[in-house]
Amino acid sequence: MAKTIMIVDDSASLRQVVSIALRGAGYDVIEGCDGADALRKLTGQKVHLIISDVNMPNMDGISLVKAVKQLPTYKFTPIVMLTTESQEAKKAAGQAAGAKAWMLKPFSPPQLLSVVQKLVLP
Repeated sequence: MAKTIMIVDDSASLRQVVSIALRGAGYDVIEGCDGADALRKLTGQKVHLIISDVNMPNMDGISLVKAVKQLPTYKFTPIVMLTTESQEAKKAAGQAAGAKAWMLKPFSPPQLLSVVQKLVLP
């Protein structure tokens, strides 16, 4: 059975690039256009990993991480921040909120898949 990964980014083109890479590697993908949209789509189904941008309208990535960690079903779901933000303070805030990894854009699909394979829940 395919593992499910949620991608959260306000850029449709970035969601598409990530989605193509993940689907090509055999994953199922759920897309969210911002943190609020992503939370609405977490309806109890198994999600093995969440990949989220940091800077988004409505609800940013770090707020999303905090919100997801409050949900009993998703408390242990690993979250990767995929962002242009490279400031240590942002990284520290992401880690404090519960993010497992921090990847910088632009990224290569093989690099992304390598991180996904290390973090995806069994």
